[in-house]
Amino acid sequence: MIELRADTATQEPQRIRGLEMPWNRVMGSTEGPARAAHALGPWHPQEFMAECVETTPEAGGMRTFVFRRCDGAPLAFRAGQYVNVAFPVNGEDEDPVDRSYSLSSSPTQPWTFNITVKRDPIGLVSPWVHENVKPGTVLEMLGPVGAFHLPDADRRARYLLLAAGAGITPIMSMVRTIHSLPGQADVVVLYHGAEAGGYAFHQELAYIASVDSRVKVFYSLGDRSKPEGWQWLSGRLTAGMLDEVAPDANGRQVYACGPEGYLNTATELLGKVGVDDTSINMEFFTGDRQTILEYQAEIALAEDIAEEIAGEIAESAEDYYESQPTAFGLYEPGYNADGPLKATGLPLETVDPGTSAPDGSADLGPETGTTDPSSFDTVGTGSLTLSFMRTGINVRIDPDEHILGVAQRAGVRIGANCKEGMCGSCKVVKLSGEVEMNHQGGIRAREIDAGKFLPCCSSARTDLVIDA
Repeated sequence: MIELRADTATQEPQRIRGLEMPWNRVMGSTEGPARAAHALGPWHPQEFMAECVETTPEAGGMRTFVFRRCDGAPLAFRAGQYVNVAFPVNGEDEDPVDRSYSLSSSPTQPWTFNITVKRDPIGLVSPWVHENVKPGTVLEMLGPVGAFHLPDADRRARYLLLAAGAGITPIMSMVRTIHSLPGQADVVVLYHGAEAGGYAFHQELAYIASVDSRVKVFYSLGDRSKPEGWQWLSGRLTAGMLDEVAPDANGRQVYACGPEGYLNTATELLGKVGVDDTSINMEFFTGDRQTILEYQAEIALAEDIAEEIAGEIAESAEDYYESQPTAFGLYEPGYNADGPLKATGLPLETVDPGTSAPDGSADLGPETGTTDPSSFDTVGTGSLTLSFMRTGINVRIDPDEHILGVAQRAGVRIGANCKEGMCGSCKVVKLSGEVEMNHQGGIRAREIDAGKFLPCCSSARTDLVIDA
């Protein structure tokens, strides 16, 4: 019979200082890393096929989908990043619809990976995902991508993790990762939900908090009335609530994910309790400048960056709000010209969603016609000319200017959302000419091959004729 002793239950384990991700030393090594270690480093986003192997219902109308890569490789990523998934919601003969979802699993267990999707009854994609993605379903994916993630090494590792609703998904990846790693850490999680039974992962969070003294978890019901027996916080996020759960918030790195209004409030309140802007990591649609700069420096150390990754996060206002909060504010690196890393696993047949004319050129539709742009009025100054065929105007531009801003100032109507080359909402077709595009994940290789480009992050290298 095992004798239970109270004194052993209160003793803290001896730990190394801080946290270090398993791949960190491989990245910084001056020696050539072993191939297996190299594969487990999250330094190149890739296009790959993945098979669903399990689905699990979660509280709050969410469902977790477990995938593995069809080529048998691990998915190397950082806790907090996301993948872009192409869903054939309109049938195999139509273009897929792309959505970005956070990875909710830990990168320390890379042979399978999870995304957790909240169902929106009036949404386009999430109901289809809940009803159709099952074990055996194979989907095209791009990733990992995103600058919202834990650092590769942190000697202090003191974090305040704020989540609201579906924003718990990247936060859950962070909690799982920290729990799986050795090292000293001090983590406070504050999770806002709409109803007492709607907190996804609450059982696992309770377990982690019960066995890992480094992690403390708090819940709040937002502005809902407290049900009988509720022992946690209630009310929307306030400075007083932050002080209650983390009186030393100004000494922590903060990671927050949730709806835009929640993040705006959190930004204001964190400033009031003394948290410096450089310690705040959030996922607004265009990202905060500090995160962008940090990620640029981080990517400068990467070795093998794939050429083209991305997807359209939102095609309409409805689709924008259906996307998981982790799609708000993610910044991706530029890509070199060496081409994408090719998967070499099982041969899988996929539908080519690109539309092309019989001769292989882009199908531009009837509206562009054969109008001579020399008959258009010309506005602006610059050494190059942009001819917008649908608008019927020529706009002068210099090579150092981004095309979107110049076009919009001239009255050309081009939809745009993030203006960072990430969301894909400004995508147009280039009929002739050359551009230099430094996108952040908003366009796929096949779309570029079809003549499309993102004017928000592109500059003209020659005169251009554009279908807009």
